[in-house]
Amino acid sequence: MTTRELEFQDLVDFFDHIRIPLSGLEREKRQGPYRYYGAQSVIDYVDDYLFDGEYVLIAEDGANLITRNEPIAQLVSGQFWVNNHAHIVRAKEKVSTNRFINFLINSNNLTGYVTGAAQPKLSQKNLRLIKFQVPDYESQLAIDDLISKYDYLIENNKRRIELLEESARQLYKEWFVRFRFPGHEHVKIIDGVPEGWKPCNVGDLFTLQRGFDLPVRDRIDGNIPVYASTGINGYHNEHKVKGPGLVTGRSGSLGKVIYISKDFWPLNTALWIKEFKQVDVCFALYLLRNLKLENYNGGAAVPTLNRNDVHSIETFLPPQNMLESFSENIKPVFAQIDLLDEQNIKLTKARDLLLPKLMSGAINV
Repeated sequence: MTTRELEFQDLVDFFDHIRIPLSGLEREKRQGPYRYYGAQSVIDYVDDYLFDGEYVLIAEDGANLITRNEPIAQLVSGQFWVNNHAHIVRAKEKVSTNRFINFLINSNNLTGYVTGAAQPKLSQKNLRLIKFQVPDYESQLAIDDLISKYDYLIENNKRRIELLEESARQLYKEWFVRFRFPGHEHVKIIDGVPEGWKPCNVGDLFTLQRGFDLPVRDRIDGNIPVYASTGINGYHNEHKVKGPGLVTGRSGSLGKVIYISKDFWPLNTALWIKEFKQVDVCFALYLLRNLKLENYNGGAAVPTLNRNDVHSIETFLPPQNMLESFSENIKPVFAQIDLLDEQNIKLTKARDLLLPKLMSGAINV
């Protein structure tokens, strides 16, 4: 296998000029079947698409550019929309492949090209000029073929997870937003709300609490996930909260609500549910997601979500038997998602051990 040094712009074409950001309010009015991507993942679904085909999305900003707790690049295909928090690239024909580009970005340390302290950013200018030692095209194809077997299984599990999550989301909307719950034909609608549903505030249903400090220097390696506002921010050997539970962003990134099936440590940039009063974790998850919490930003320079503002949001409490029925339908879905997540963790570890050896030539392809 032969290698040569190339700048990233010699390997790919950029399509950042096509991306368009949509606010939370705009997306709410434009709900549909097409994936809407942010820096790291799908954050919503909208009624149209900007891209049709296979591309590599690379995070432009966010703490994950530094922590690398999740891949910063992802291979995406089909019809989808992308906001202005991810670069969109496609491999140049006969020079590289999209899958290899995805490997290349995720297997290299790009910290030296990331700017910004409060908000890390990988600009297009810096990304274009990053130099990589790149194997010849035939070797890239061979690496692509081998690693793609792992990625196929991982992506298949992700698609199954997306379908499961979407089915649960739609069930919540069908019952608690559109009011087409079992037996709805026999329930009167009074002032726009089904009879028997009680008006209340979010704080009557559960209590949000600020997370806990845990500097990186104080973390001891373990298997307890540490959650920030956007997801896992490392691991520790102790937990602060017993799962299952929920976290959402308190400062920095707002709007994402994460379900956690096991024990965890929420950081002080997140809010977590300290007490479930009249609803369980299943209903609370979709209620919070449906509220579009990013619209309650109370900060100026740094987006901030005040838990008291969330507690004061007016909502309705459905009858207890309906809540129990909803949970009975949702819990098996959560169990399937947990199983698929565990499979992907094992597949990813195996792939990530093999990939650097292939890229460096330590293992011939």
